[in-house]
Amino acid sequence: MKILIVNGPNLNLLGVREPGIYGSSSFEQYLPKLQAQYPDVEIEYFQSNIEGELINKMQEVGFTYDGIVLNAGAYTHTSVALHDCIRSLKLPVIEVHISNVHQREEFRHHSMISAACRGVICGFGLDSYRLAIEALINSPSRVGGESE
Repeated sequence: MKILIVNGPNLNLLGVREPGIYGSSSFEQYLPKLQAQYPDVEIEYFQSNIEGELINKMQEVGFTYDGIVLNAGAYTHTSVALHDCIRSLKLPVIEVHISNVHQREEFRHHSMISAACRGVICGFGLDSYRLAIEALINSPSRVGGESE
């Protein structure tokens, strides 16, 4: 099984940016722990602050991988382009957020991408990524929408 984790803008600053909200660990520190927890799953990671690069990467793997875990950061609340990209892929995408966006500013309460995603996980810190991987592992469908 192959899963891509995609992080959007400012998530390269995890561990430094607002540790009271996002924690004190960088994603680069967390990723090896996650990979060790799932040795039979190939977990790759991509981060960009640029919307088009996120789209290019998701299109690159969106027809051959088994799933994407997407934390689109602030693009969650603004990007119709990401929504359209997710809809075009042949794999499930799980939207994740480290914080509980519904306990934060009003503008964070609406997601432009949720309707295109298989599901949404938020508020569990970095563990949100693990929960999304569990959801993909236990998902009844794979690439092309076929059931196992």
